[in-house]
Amino acid sequence: MPDIKIKYLTDKIEKLTYIGGKSDWIDLRAAEDVELKAGEFRLIPLGVAMELPKGYEAHIVPRSSTYKNFGVIQTNHMGVVDETYCGDNDQWFFPAYALRDTKIMTGDRICQFRIMEHQPAIRFEEVESLENEDRGGIGSTGRK
Repeated sequence: MPDIKIKYLTDKIEKLTYIGGKSDWIDLRAAEDVELKAGEFRLIPLGVAMELPKGYEAHIVPRSSTYKNFGVIQTNHMGVVDETYCGDNDQWFFPAYALRDTKIMTGDRICQFRIMEHQPAIRFEEVESLENEDRGGIGSTGRK
């Protein structure tokens, strides 16, 4: 993978790094203090803009502890930033919806991302039958 250019829009957050050798995800931090009341929505600035290589995108999701620690959920459930969002002021944000009153402080780790290659071009072939045994339900259990 080529290098990724990053511009920090604040000096109040730590520089990005992998999650302590445990994962290939990278934590993102709130770039300002945010106070939300239950039911409020806010785009929380993450203090970074990046120039992703052509053919790559970032997938942004909450950390597993985000809801427990802050009582917020990510409204789009997974954010996707593609390589066209790459200007000096194209700051990344976390779209937060508060389920309880909360405070998020500058530097708090609230989400994480990884860089992925774009899906290869695919085409769909319409058929009359998939010629496989039915599992008889939904999901991995095969039960309704």
